[in-house]
Amino acid sequence: MELDRRKFLHICGVTAGGLLMPSGIALAEPLKTPSSAQLKGMLVDLTKCIGCGWCQQACKEWNDLPAAHVDEEGCVEVDSCLSADTWTLPELQEIEEDGQHYKVFVKKQCMHCVDPACVSACPVGALQKLDSGPVVYDCTRCIGCRYCMVACPFGIPKFEWDEPLPRIQKCTFCADRQADGLEPACAAACPTGALMFGDRDSLIAEAESRIEADPDGYFHHLYGKEELGGTSWMYLSPVNFEAMGFPLVGNEPVTSLSEAVATYGTAGVAASVTLLLGGLYYWFNGRQQEVEVRVPISEESERES
Repeated sequence: MELDRRKFLHICGVTAGGLLMPSGIALAEPLKTPSSAQLKGMLVDLTKCIGCGWCQQACKEWNDLPAAHVDEEGCVEVDSCLSADTWTLPELQEIEEDGQHYKVFVKKQCMHCVDPACVSACPVGALQKLDSGPVVYDCTRCIGCRYCMVACPFGIPKFEWDEPLPRIQKCTFCADRQADGLEPACAAACPTGALMFGDRDSLIAEAESRIEADPDGYFHHLYGKEELGGTSWMYLSPVNFEAMGFPLVGNEPVTSLSEAVATYGTAGVAASVTLLLGGLYYWFNGRQQEVEVRVPISEESERES
Protein backbone atom coordinates (compact mmCIF):
# COMPACT_ATOMS: atom_id res chain seq x y z
CA MET A 1 0.00 0.00 0.00
CA GLU A 2 1.50 3.34 -1.07
CA LEU A 3 1.44 6.32 1.27
CA ASP A 4 0.88 9.50 -0.73
CA ARG A 5 1.56 13.01 0.56
CA ARG A 6 -2.03 13.73 1.54
CA LYS A 7 -2.35 10.56 3.62
CA PHE A 8 1.02 11.15 5.28
CA LEU A 9 0.14 14.71 6.30
CA HIS A 10 -3.26 13.55 7.56
CA ILE A 11 -1.64 10.92 9.81
CA CYS A 12 0.92 13.43 11.13
CA GLY A 13 -1.81 15.96 11.85
CA VAL A 14 -4.01 13.51 13.72
CA THR A 15 -1.07 12.18 15.75
CA ALA A 16 0.25 15.61 16.67
CA GLY A 17 -3.21 16.88 17.48
CA GLY A 18 -3.87 14.00 19.84
CA LEU A 19 -0.58 14.48 21.68
CA LEU A 20 -0.89 18.24 21.91
CA MET A 21 -4.44 18.28 23.25
CA PRO A 22 -4.53 19.35 26.94
CA SER A 23 -7.40 17.02 27.79
CA GLY A 24 -8.20 13.34 28.18
CA ILE A 25 -5.29 11.09 29.09
CA ALA A 26 -2.65 13.54 27.88
CA LEU A 27 -2.72 15.53 31.11
CA ALA A 28 -3.72 14.62 34.63
CA GLU A 29 -6.18 16.62 36.70
CA PRO A 30 -4.76 19.56 38.71
CA LEU A 31 -3.29 18.56 42.05
CA LYS A 32 -5.49 19.25 45.08
CA THR A 33 -3.59 19.82 48.32
CA PRO A 34 -5.08 17.76 51.17
CA SER A 35 -6.22 19.51 54.34
CA SER A 36 -3.56 19.53 57.07
CA ALA A 37 -6.11 18.05 59.49
CA GLN A 38 -6.32 14.90 57.31
CA LEU A 39 -2.61 14.37 56.78
CA LYS A 40 -0.70 11.61 58.49
CA GLY A 41 3.02 11.90 58.95
CA MET A 42 6.16 10.27 60.28
CA LEU A 43 8.62 11.85 62.72
CA VAL A 44 12.14 10.46 62.30
CA ASP A 45 14.33 11.16 65.34
CA LEU A 46 17.88 10.56 64.12
CA THR A 47 19.23 10.74 67.69
CA LYS A 48 17.45 7.43 68.34
CA CYS A 49 18.29 5.53 65.12
CA ILE A 50 20.92 2.79 65.56
CA GLY A 51 21.01 1.64 61.93
CA CYS A 52 19.73 -1.86 62.74
CA GLY A 53 18.08 -2.18 59.32
CA TRP A 54 14.84 -3.69 60.57
CA CYS A 55 12.87 -0.87 58.94
CA GLN A 56 14.28 -1.96 55.59
CA GLN A 57 13.62 -5.64 56.30
CA ALA A 58 10.01 -4.97 57.33
CA CYS A 59 9.46 -2.83 54.21
CA LYS A 60 10.76 -5.59 51.95
CA GLU A 61 8.66 -8.26 53.63
CA TRP A 62 5.44 -6.28 53.51
CA ASN A 63 5.89 -5.18 49.89
CA ASP A 64 7.18 -8.54 48.56
CA LEU A 65 10.55 -7.07 47.60
CA PRO A 66 13.77 -9.12 47.42
CA ALA A 67 14.65 -9.73 51.07
CA ALA A 68 17.70 -8.27 52.76
CA HIS A 69 20.18 -10.79 54.14
CA VAL A 70 20.07 -11.48 57.87
CA ASP A 71 23.15 -13.08 59.44
CA GLU A 72 23.28 -15.71 62.20
CA GLU A 73 23.23 -13.03 64.92
CA GLY A 74 20.05 -11.49 63.53
CA CYS A 75 21.77 -8.43 62.03
CA VAL A 76 20.39 -7.12 58.75
CA GLU A 77 22.91 -6.49 55.98
CA VAL A 78 21.48 -3.21 54.75
CA ASP A 79 21.42 -2.52 51.01
CA SER A 80 23.79 0.21 49.92
CA CYS A 81 21.38 2.49 48.05
CA LEU A 82 17.75 3.15 47.22
CA SER A 83 16.58 1.24 44.17
CA ALA A 84 13.51 -0.32 42.56
CA ASP A 85 13.92 -3.19 45.05
CA THR A 86 14.90 -1.11 48.10
CA TRP A 87 12.46 1.61 49.13
CA THR A 88 14.03 2.67 52.43
CA LEU A 89 17.62 2.90 53.58
CA PRO A 90 19.27 3.72 56.93
CA GLU A 91 22.50 5.32 55.69
CA LEU A 92 25.45 5.98 57.99
CA GLN A 93 26.78 9.56 57.98
CA GLU A 94 30.01 10.48 59.80
CA ILE A 95 30.15 14.21 60.47
CA GLU A 96 32.58 16.58 62.16
CA GLU A 97 30.81 19.57 63.72
CA ASP A 98 31.98 22.01 66.41
CA GLY A 99 34.98 19.83 67.16
CA GLN A 100 32.87 16.73 67.74
CA HIS A 101 32.58 13.56 65.69
CA TYR A 102 29.06 12.29 65.05
CA LYS A 103 27.86 9.00 63.62
CA VAL A 104 24.29 9.48 62.45
CA PHE A 105 22.10 6.95 60.67
CA VAL A 106 19.81 8.75 58.23
CA LYS A 107 16.70 6.84 57.14
CA LYS A 108 15.90 7.69 53.53
CA GLN A 109 12.70 7.01 51.58
CA CYS A 110 10.05 8.96 49.68
CA MET A 111 9.22 12.14 51.60
CA HIS A 112 5.54 12.11 50.51
CA CYS A 113 5.45 15.88 49.98
CA VAL A 114 2.30 17.81 50.81
CA ASP A 115 2.47 19.29 47.28
CA PRO A 116 4.43 16.57 45.45
CA ALA A 117 6.31 17.58 42.32
CA CYS A 118 6.15 14.01 40.98
CA VAL A 119 2.35 14.02 41.02
CA SER A 120 2.23 17.39 39.30
CA ALA A 121 4.78 16.34 36.66
CA CYS A 122 3.05 13.08 35.73
CA PRO A 123 1.08 13.74 32.50
CA VAL A 124 -1.27 10.75 32.88
CA GLY A 125 -2.08 10.71 36.60
CA ALA A 126 -0.09 7.56 37.37
CA LEU A 127 0.99 9.19 40.65
CA GLN A 128 -1.61 10.50 43.07
CA LYS A 129 -1.58 12.19 46.48
CA LEU A 130 -4.07 10.60 48.88
CA ASP A 131 -5.93 12.76 51.38
CA SER A 132 -4.26 10.89 54.24
CA GLY A 133 -0.77 11.72 52.99
CA PRO A 134 0.73 8.88 50.90
CA VAL A 135 1.84 9.46 47.31
CA VAL A 136 0.85 6.29 45.44
CA TYR A 137 1.55 4.92 41.97
CA ASP A 138 -0.73 3.19 39.42
CA CYS A 139 1.37 1.19 36.96
CA THR A 140 -1.63 0.66 34.64
CA ARG A 141 -1.60 4.37 33.75
CA CYS A 142 2.18 4.89 33.54
CA ILE A 143 3.64 5.56 30.07
CA GLY A 144 7.28 5.40 31.18
CA CYS A 145 8.08 9.07 30.53
CA ARG A 146 10.01 9.27 33.85
CA TYR A 147 9.11 12.95 34.36
CA CYS A 148 8.56 12.07 38.03
CA MET A 149 12.21 11.08 38.37
CA VAL A 150 13.34 14.43 36.99
CA ALA A 151 10.83 16.46 39.00
CA CYS A 152 11.53 14.95 42.44
CA PRO A 153 13.85 17.26 44.44
CA PHE A 154 14.96 14.28 46.56
CA GLY A 155 15.74 11.89 43.68
CA ILE A 156 13.43 9.19 45.03
CA PRO A 157 11.45 7.48 42.20
CA LYS A 158 13.38 4.56 40.71
CA PHE A 159 12.84 2.84 37.35
CA GLU A 160 12.92 -0.93 36.77
CA TRP A 161 15.53 -0.80 34.03
CA ASP A 162 15.96 -4.59 33.85
CA GLU A 163 12.26 -5.48 33.54
CA PRO A 164 10.49 -6.07 30.20
CA LEU A 165 7.51 -4.04 31.47
CA PRO A 166 9.26 -1.55 33.78
CA ARG A 167 7.50 0.36 36.54
CA ILE A 168 8.33 3.29 38.79
CA GLN A 169 9.07 2.03 42.30
CA LYS A 170 9.24 3.88 45.62
CA CYS A 171 7.97 3.90 49.21
CA THR A 172 4.17 3.97 49.37
CA PHE A 173 3.99 5.11 53.02
CA CYS A 174 2.21 1.77 53.47
CA ALA A 175 -1.04 3.27 52.15
CA ASP A 176 -2.63 -0.19 52.27
CA ARG A 177 -1.75 -0.64 55.95
CA GLN A 178 -2.99 2.87 56.76
CA ALA A 179 -6.31 2.07 55.08
CA ASP A 180 -6.67 -0.83 57.54
CA GLY A 181 -5.83 1.34 60.54
CA LEU A 182 -2.22 0.10 60.85
CA GLU A 183 0.98 2.09 61.07
CA PRO A 184 3.60 1.69 58.31
CA ALA A 185 5.66 -1.51 58.49
CA CYS A 186 8.93 0.31 59.14
CA ALA A 187 7.53 2.14 62.17
CA ALA A 188 6.05 -1.08 63.55
CA ALA A 189 9.46 -2.79 63.28
CA CYS A 190 11.62 0.01 64.74
CA PRO A 191 13.00 -1.19 68.12
CA THR A 192 14.19 2.21 69.43
CA GLY A 193 11.27 4.54 68.81
CA ALA A 194 13.17 6.47 66.14
CA LEU A 195 10.03 6.38 63.99
CA MET A 196 6.80 7.92 65.27
CA PHE A 197 3.65 7.74 63.13
CA GLY A 198 0.58 9.92 63.62
CA ASP A 199 -1.25 13.10 62.64
CA ARG A 200 1.19 15.48 60.99
CA ASP A 201 0.17 18.49 63.10
CA SER A 202 0.60 16.46 66.31
CA LEU A 203 4.03 15.27 65.19
CA ILE A 204 5.15 18.85 64.60
CA ALA A 205 4.11 19.76 68.14
CA GLU A 206 5.94 16.68 69.50
CA ALA A 207 9.13 17.54 67.60
CA GLU A 208 9.15 21.14 68.79
CA SER A 209 8.57 19.91 72.35
CA ARG A 210 11.61 17.62 72.11
CA ILE A 211 13.83 20.43 70.87
CA GLU A 212 12.66 22.69 73.69
CA ALA A 213 13.23 19.98 76.31
CA ASP A 214 16.76 19.13 75.04
CA PRO A 215 18.17 22.17 73.21
CA ASP A 216 21.73 20.82 73.34
CA GLY A 217 20.79 17.43 71.95
CA TYR A 218 19.04 18.62 68.79
CA PHE A 219 19.79 20.90 65.88
CA HIS A 220 17.10 23.56 66.16
CA HIS A 221 15.16 22.80 63.01
CA LEU A 222 12.46 20.29 62.02
CA TYR A 223 13.28 19.30 58.46
CA GLY A 224 10.15 18.78 56.39
CA LYS A 225 7.86 21.05 58.39
CA GLU A 226 8.05 23.79 55.76
CA GLU A 227 10.49 22.60 53.07
CA LEU A 228 8.81 22.69 49.63
CA GLY A 229 5.50 23.47 51.29
CA GLY A 230 5.94 20.63 53.80
CA THR A 231 6.51 16.88 53.67
CA SER A 232 4.80 13.99 55.43
CA TRP A 233 8.16 12.64 56.63
CA MET A 234 9.92 15.04 59.03
CA TYR A 235 13.30 14.81 60.73
CA LEU A 236 14.95 15.72 64.01
CA SER A 237 18.75 15.60 64.06
CA PRO A 238 21.69 16.22 66.40
CA VAL A 239 23.60 18.00 63.60
CA ASN A 240 23.06 20.36 60.70
CA PHE A 241 20.93 18.82 57.96
CA GLU A 242 23.12 20.25 55.20
CA ALA A 243 26.11 18.33 56.59
CA MET A 244 24.13 15.10 56.19
CA GLY A 245 23.31 15.75 52.55
CA PHE A 246 19.72 16.89 52.93
CA PRO A 247 18.91 19.14 49.95
CA LEU A 248 18.66 22.84 50.78
CA VAL A 249 15.31 23.74 49.28
CA GLY A 250 13.01 26.69 49.81
CA ASN A 251 9.62 26.62 51.46
CA GLU A 252 7.65 27.12 48.26
CA PRO A 253 6.23 24.04 46.46
CA VAL A 254 7.85 23.28 43.11
CA THR A 255 4.61 22.04 41.54
CA SER A 256 4.20 25.10 39.29
CA LEU A 257 7.50 24.32 37.56
CA SER A 258 6.75 20.62 37.17
CA GLU A 259 3.29 21.38 35.74
CA ALA A 260 4.97 23.50 33.07
CA VAL A 261 7.30 20.62 32.21
CA ALA A 262 4.40 18.18 31.91
CA THR A 263 2.30 20.55 29.82
CA TYR A 264 4.88 21.88 27.39
CA GLY A 265 7.49 19.12 27.42
CA THR A 266 5.25 16.47 25.89
CA ALA A 267 3.85 18.92 23.38
CA GLY A 268 7.32 20.00 22.29
CA VAL A 269 8.44 16.44 21.70
CA ALA A 270 5.33 15.67 19.66
CA ALA A 271 5.76 18.75 17.49
CA SER A 272 9.46 18.02 16.92
CA VAL A 273 8.80 14.43 15.88
CA THR A 274 6.06 15.54 13.48
CA LEU A 275 8.33 18.14 11.84
CA LEU A 276 11.16 15.62 11.53
CA LEU A 277 8.93 13.01 9.86
CA GLY A 278 7.52 15.64 7.54
CA GLY A 279 11.01 16.75 6.52
CA LEU A 280 12.12 13.18 5.85
CA TYR A 281 9.02 12.54 3.74
CA TYR A 282 9.61 15.53 1.49
CA TRP A 283 13.31 14.72 1.16
CA PHE A 284 12.73 11.09 0.15
CA ASN A 285 9.84 12.08 -2.12
CA GLY A 286 12.06 14.59 -3.89
CA ARG A 287 14.80 12.00 -4.37
CA GLN A 288 12.29 9.52 -5.80
CA GLN A 289 11.05 12.08 -8.33
CA GLU A 290 14.64 12.78 -9.46
CA VAL A 291 15.21 9.06 -10.10
CA GLU A 292 11.94 8.76 -12.04
CA VAL A 293 12.93 11.71 -14.26
CA ARG A 294 16.49 10.51 -14.94
CA VAL A 295 15.71 6.91 -15.88
CA PRO A 296 13.73 7.61 -19.12
CA ILE A 297 16.36 10.12 -20.33
CA SER A 298 19.13 7.58 -19.79
CA GLU A 299 17.28 4.81 -21.67
CA GLU A 300 16.60 7.11 -24.66
CA SER A 301 20.27 8.05 -24.84
CA GLU A 302 21.33 4.39 -24.95
CA ARG A 303 18.92 3.64 -27.86
CA GLU A 304 20.27 6.56 -29.91
CA SER A 305 23.83 5.43 -29.39
